[in-house]
Amino acid sequence: MANRGRRAVSLLALATVAAAPAAVAAQGHAEDAERVDLAVVEVASGFSAPLLVTNAGDGTDRLFVVERGGRVYVVRDGRRRPRPFLDISGRTLAGGEQGLLGLAFHPNYERNRRLYVNHTGRSGNTVIAGYRVEKKRPGRVNPASRRLILRIGQPFSNHNGGAMGFGADGFLHIATGDGGGGGDPQGNGQRLDTLLGKILRIDVDRRSGDRRYSIPPGNPFRGSEGMSEIWAYGLRNPWRFSFDDAGGDIWIADVGQSSFEEVSRQPAGAPGINYGWNVMEGAACYPSGSACSPEGLTLPIATYGHGLGCSVTGGHVYRGSAFPDMVGLYFFGDFCTGRIWSVVADGPAPQSPVEELDTSLSISSFGESEDRELYMTDLSGTLYRLVDAS
Repeated sequence: MANRGRRAVSLLALATVAAAPAAVAAQGHAEDAERVDLAVVEVASGFSAPLLVTNAGDGTDRLFVVERGGRVYVVRDGRRRPRPFLDISGRTLAGGEQGLLGLAFHPNYERNRRLYVNHTGRSGNTVIAGYRVEKKRPGRVNPASRRLILRIGQPFSNHNGGAMGFGADGFLHIATGDGGGGGDPQGNGQRLDTLLGKILRIDVDRRSGDRRYSIPPGNPFRGSEGMSEIWAYGLRNPWRFSFDDAGGDIWIADVGQSSFEEVSRQPAGAPGINYGWNVMEGAACYPSGSACSPEGLTLPIATYGHGLGCSVTGGHVYRGSAFPDMVGLYFFGDFCTGRIWSVVADGPAPQSPVEELDTSLSISSFGESEDRELYMTDLSGTLYRLVDAS
């Protein structure tokens, strides 16, 4: 069990924006509710650079752990199955920020057995592909069922994003980084003629022309000057996003450049939001000391400076039953320091996150079980669960 204690600290470091009259005051969530003393306990180990833990929503209570090298393993009742559920290591370029980065199960997975992956292809480009589980062998994916959905060129080897998930609308959302290189040298975050630095939204149940997907109604740039797949933009390297089951809001953790890490909340059904990169880093003008205007930009709900961490890992809004007093808090962490914080999901913006737990882990992802309890992966190879240590 790892638990170095809980400290309520103010992490919000909003710099005064040159074009604004004053910085916005930070607002933290209330401390009057009884709060749980959290800890993490080991569930399973022996993974190779795990980057994601998720569930299939199929009633089997299985967890799926995604390895950077291109394999996915099943964990059930605390045991890791010896054979991989999916193995695309031969198709995956892995190392650093490249590899098998995302996995999403279709909302009707119980019936159609379809799932989707986001991985770095052997040429270094981002590949979105669909697979189907063998009907007679539900514990394994049929490699011959592969269906290429989308390929996105990558100018550099970093900032690949990689998270995927289906919203309540049934459409697949995909997070992409700005393509890498310090400071977004190609300006991809603000450009609407590229899929880099975005949240994309596509319909994988219908084809359109030569594409193996279609553009859903409501996408903000459908039929306009921008690329139709774009749902939101102005992102640097979103390392995990998730949907809040209670209302469908999207929570996006975006890794910062040199000063700030940020967490943003996108209201359900709100298309076309610009999160500001590379005009702004967090709530400060970028580069530091330059002048900018926040007009038309959506600033994060929370940020923290690099004195407290260096790479944010996005989590989930807690909707489980183990910690009733913490329902409605969004949990996230930092890969470099192992700290875990929370903000109130339906609270004001901005907020000062509360530090819930200080660990020694390299937190590469958070995930949920089918009963909405929270799990984490440590890049060194272990799956953990958040528990009550009191």
